[in-house]
Amino acid sequence: MIEVLPVSAFKDNYIWCLIEENRCTVVDPGDAAPVMDFLNQRSLTLTDILITHHHWDHTDGLDGLLKHHRDINVFGPVSDNIPQITHSLREGDSCSPQGLAESFEVLEVPGHTLDHIAFYNQHVGLFCGDTLFSAGCGRLFEGTAQQMYDSLQKLAQLPDDTAVYCAHEYTLANLEFAAAVEPDNSARQQHQQWAQQQRQQHRPTLPGNLGLEKRINPFLRSQVDGIARNVSQHSDKTLSNAQQVFAEIRRWKDNF
Repeated sequence: MIEVLPVSAFKDNYIWCLIEENRCTVVDPGDAAPVMDFLNQRSLTLTDILITHHHWDHTDGLDGLLKHHRDINVFGPVSDNIPQITHSLREGDSCSPQGLAESFEVLEVPGHTLDHIAFYNQHVGLFCGDTLFSAGCGRLFEGTAQQMYDSLQKLAQLPDDTAVYCAHEYTLANLEFAAAVEPDNSARQQHQQWAQQQRQQHRPTLPGNLGLEKRINPFLRSQVDGIARNVSQHSDKTLSNAQQVFAEIRRWKDNF
């Protein structure tokens, strides 16, 4: 049985730690210090690192961890920006951390960055970095709106019971925006109340749940008629398909 726990870093990052017996696989270590503290507190051995994309807050802890844990696997995308990667992965590859009994399917999900990948296992969940957030999605720093739309649609095809381990505690801010896009969504209203209670108690709102995301996340709901009307009215544009609606939702969020 794999236990998945978050280690907090910076202001709102989560570094996910996958624990099996006394072994630990770490996802997107932007900072080495909190990971080292966690490993020491739990008497765990770091065996593998998974990287979703090249941004500093997901990779800056690599050198510090590798200094103390030499010759471990670093799985990540095909990218010139992450020289520490030992196993470069593409769409359809299988990632098998030596410290875990489970393996992960690799999905290419460009949009936030061009090199972005996600790791999926039906029993453990989806580690999606900055592509899919609870009630949101990542900014388009390198990719296009069409790329992000396609990436999110790919993730939406996974089973509804998939746990979604994204990398940031953005849930409350994303839900505020979702309320502007789709004010009458009762599922969003209920989840917003729960998330507020979680944060008041200093608890994570993550992992999310893919089935819930399909009900509350405007970036997965651009095909919904009510959202299309609201977005068209807000943008003062005639929007003829879900992709155009998605692009305007992303533009709206950038300036929200």
